[in-house]
Amino acid sequence: MSRLLYKMNSTKTGKDTKLFLHLKKWLEKAVLDYDMIQEGDRLLIGVSGGADSMVLLDLLDSPMLFIPRFSFVAVNIDMGFEPTYRKYEKLEKYFQKNHYHYVMEKTDIGVLSHSDFNRKNPCFLCSRLRRKRIFEIADAEGCNKIAFAHHRDDIIETLLINMFYGREISTMVPNQSIFGGKLHIIRPLAYLKQEVIKKYSKERRLPILKNDCPTSKTSKRIYIKNLLKKLERDNKEIRDNIYKAMSHVKPDYLLPNKEK
Repeated sequence: MSRLLYKMNSTKTGKDTKLFLHLKKWLEKAVLDYDMIQEGDRLLIGVSGGADSMVLLDLLDSPMLFIPRFSFVAVNIDMGFEPTYRKYEKLEKYFQKNHYHYVMEKTDIGVLSHSDFNRKNPCFLCSRLRRKRIFEIADAEGCNKIAFAHHRDDIIETLLINMFYGREISTMVPNQSIFGGKLHIIRPLAYLKQEVIKKYSKERRLPILKNDCPTSKTSKRIYIKNLLKKLERDNKEIRDNIYKAMSHVKPDYLLPNKEK
């Protein structure tokens, strides 16, 4: 019965293509593998307006085969870069068209983070302030889970960023407990590659918003993306190898911490 209902609903919404079924399969598998969603959970879905977050919202707003029932609120934090009005209006119309419960907030977080006093590390401050506000909204909306649209490539890139610049071996995890377990950050796209996510966003004709951040094309993450592309010329499996290596760690062959 559940499969029949799923097919009827997916046909009704147009979400019945092979690509949709592929993405949905791996989203549900990630959710189940990492125990991301339980019955009655209320999710805050972070929606920047980029392809990744729009696809996450679209997939979570579809009939589930194996995931328990949950509710959600879509949240957009505008960073304050110009021009913002048309983008804000475009995204709000999309939320309203799909009858989403949503929160949209205009801020000066991006502008402040890129001001003269903080030129050395704007991304760190921007991320910190944005997340602080998201946590506050999650509390106000009664959400116990925050769903971000980080995907497989983000996880790989974050490992290298933390190694190259943070002097540690760590990355994003699919299900992260914070504030003593009061809140969880979940990443349902953890198994999906960015290329298929972007392909699906075009197939669904989602209203993707341009990223107006002045450092979006010069950040450390962009450097790592370009580096991986170069490495892939000689080894097409480089990303898969790095991803699999994160779950095949041999502690006995790592250096002990000798710092005081």
